[in-house]
Amino acid sequence: MHPPHHEVDHTVEPTDDPLAIRLEQLILGAERRYTPFQAARTAGVSMELASRFWRAMGFADIGQAKALTEADVLALRRLAGLVEAGLLSEPMAIQVARSTGQTTARLAEWQIDSFLEGLTEPPEPGMTRTEVTYPLVELLLPELEEFLVYVWRRQLAAATGRVVQAADDEEMVDRRLAVGFADLVGFTRLTRRLEEEELGELVEAFETTAADLVAAHGGRLIKTLGDEVLYAADEAGTAAEIALRLIETMTNDESMPELRVGIAFGTVTTRMGDVFGTTVNLASRLTSIAPKDAVLVDGALAVELVRTGDAPASETEAAEEAAAAEKEGEEPPSYRFALQPMWQRPVRGLGVVEPWLLSRRS
Repeated sequence: MHPPHHEVDHTVEPTDDPLAIRLEQLILGAERRYTPFQAARTAGVSMELASRFWRAMGFADIGQAKALTEADVLALRRLAGLVEAGLLSEPMAIQVARSTGQTTARLAEWQIDSFLEGLTEPPEPGMTRTEVTYPLVELLLPELEEFLVYVWRRQLAAATGRVVQAADDEEMVDRRLAVGFADLVGFTRLTRRLEEEELGELVEAFETTAADLVAAHGGRLIKTLGDEVLYAADEAGTAAEIALRLIETMTNDESMPELRVGIAFGTVTTRMGDVFGTTVNLASRLTSIAPKDAVLVDGALAVELVRTGDAPASETEAAEEAAAAEKEGEEPPSYRFALQPMWQRPVRGLGVVEPWLLSRRS
């Protein structure tokens, strides 16, 4: 049997290269001892369940090669034990394996491609990279492991805090969130014009800048897709502030192409760290029709900004409020954002929508 087409194999066939085996033993902390069948039997789980866990974590089938370690047996035993104890259902345990595998696979690929590759450049002529890699990994491994656990605990604490503040059980899964997409304009043309290294640097700069801005202003980065970033926020004002900060920051960077952002507000289904639903689809569609270096929002987000006092219902109303306040000798209301209604237009799969152009009020 082969993994479903949507799963990606993150490993290769077991190697016999001596250095690769030494590095594997260093990283895993154990020697190869078991075939998949032996590992399943030692862990006390069926081969079928062991295969499902293994594939969910993103690893390729290895036949009956003796490539597994005590760590693999322990992992199988722990997951199966959670199911046996009734703490997790079997489908939930598979989800745990899949979400952990997908997340850490990307992290590991990044660390090897962008981190270790640069650090293991031979420091002296005549030295090979392989001669540098082993001692470097030996030094870095415990530090990176500690840091990974620290960040995971921090993120888990933050996510748990958001869940326990939910109004009810349904809100833990289906929540009202502001969802934003930020998209680089003309990225396809750039891929034909720029060298691979230049394109990689541009994408990394965009993703890094977006991630920093989203985090700094109270949002959550959901995922990056090269030329596109998806983020979410509990408050409409937070999502709006992030969108405008992204536009302002990218506009001031001459190396970056134009950016467009779309935001929608509404019920969102969360699964495995991702978000789904009509609100997400609407945010994506708004991004595709947004002008360059501009932010389009849906009617629900516009209403929420007015409700929370972040934007006036109209500039006419804002002027009337300012005049009344001046007449009374009081300070006029202070709004962060301005909203301008745009022409209604049909949006594929979502019917007719009325987007609003979001801007910052001075």
